[in-house]
Amino acid sequence: MEEKPKAVLVIGGGIAGIQAALDLGDMGMKVHLVERKPSIGGRMAQLDKTFPTNDCSICILAPKLADCFRHPNITLHTLSEVKNVTGQMGDFSVKLLEYARFVDEEKCVNCGDCVAKCPVKVPDEFDMELRKREAIYPYYLQGVPAVMTIDRENCLYLTRGVCRICEKFCTSEAIDFEQKDADAMLNVGAIIVATGFDPYDPSGIPQYGYKRYRNVIISLEYERLICASGPTGGHLTRPSDNRPAERIAFVQCVGSRDFKNNPYCSSVCCMHATKEAMLAREHNPKVKSCIFYIDLRAAGKGFQEYVARGEQEYNISYIRGRVAKITEDRDENPIVWYEETQSSKTNKMTVDLAVLATSLMPRRDVKELAKVLGVELDEYNFFKTDPLNPLDTTRPGIFVCGCCREPTDIPESVAQASGAAERAAETVMR
Repeated sequence: MEEKPKAVLVIGGGIAGIQAALDLGDMGMKVHLVERKPSIGGRMAQLDKTFPTNDCSICILAPKLADCFRHPNITLHTLSEVKNVTGQMGDFSVKLLEYARFVDEEKCVNCGDCVAKCPVKVPDEFDMELRKREAIYPYYLQGVPAVMTIDRENCLYLTRGVCRICEKFCTSEAIDFEQKDADAMLNVGAIIVATGFDPYDPSGIPQYGYKRYRNVIISLEYERLICASGPTGGHLTRPSDNRPAERIAFVQCVGSRDFKNNPYCSSVCCMHATKEAMLAREHNPKVKSCIFYIDLRAAGKGFQEYVARGEQEYNISYIRGRVAKITEDRDENPIVWYEETQSSKTNKMTVDLAVLATSLMPRRDVKELAKVLGVELDEYNFFKTDPLNPLDTTRPGIFVCGCCREPTDIPESVAQASGAAERAAETVMR
């Protein structure tokens, strides 16, 4: 009798995918971790700190990145996508498309000489386009694998046939413009999906002024502004004039709990805003933050105490009321217009910066991935799961964890990842 493959495919290199891969690798399973970005780390790598402990996000994540990269049972497939899945539980054939990096990973030493000489500047996706990067770049400072990538859509040689300056200054001879995209075939016994989320784009809700007013930003943009490795070096300044932001409004449920957009609650936003307001106060004791909320969702362990700490120690005001619109004055200060729920009074507040807590949504290409995997999505395009086996998708042998299953915080994502790893191990070892 032919032995079934004792390997597992993990799709998504964020914290959930990394945890699932590490758990399986430590069990002795062979793991193929597929990530479409140049480095693993996912959304957690973009965060400054995590709630409710306010621990440094990258300090928690970086050791896991290193462990994943060095683990003898884990093979990383970055800049890769799953294109086809056939077979059945215990014996899947998976076709990957591995995109050319145009940099030899074995030779690149991440010295940065090529970056310093590149003449092209484009918006940096990792930093939420708040600053620019070169056409050859590291995805982020602590990224794994720690090698450069050439942006094929903006590289002058790949688009116009000119330049190649990076190749001239690379003393390691790591630049390889002859690299081609390639297919790879894998044989695995189980698949774990951990593709994370995308933030809702609130420019479709014109009353909030996002993309029209420079000092109205979303939560992930705020995270990059306040992070020491971000575009401002951790100084919380306004995008319009680089002045310190001392009056900040956090607007909850933007795109969430809204039947015109996403009727579900994104669950993490109340605590996320509390954390961000705390960080602002730590950076500048003059900061005064107000959080406008519909209902305060503080269901996790220690979350209610976290809110109380924000009020008592960080001078955070919680205003229950729906924000009707945001306008701005002649100095580009956002003006938040709102109705207080308890008094039914309308009011306005002028601030330096307005931060929109946007809905957590499935990745934009989730329908294509679901079709490839042969699994169903729910009405909101999250992966549909079994009510009695909440990590099992509608196709036996394929499991799901983290925010692609439903909006969830980091500890819960990690717990789900470990659970999905156990389910996959059971499947492979049958």
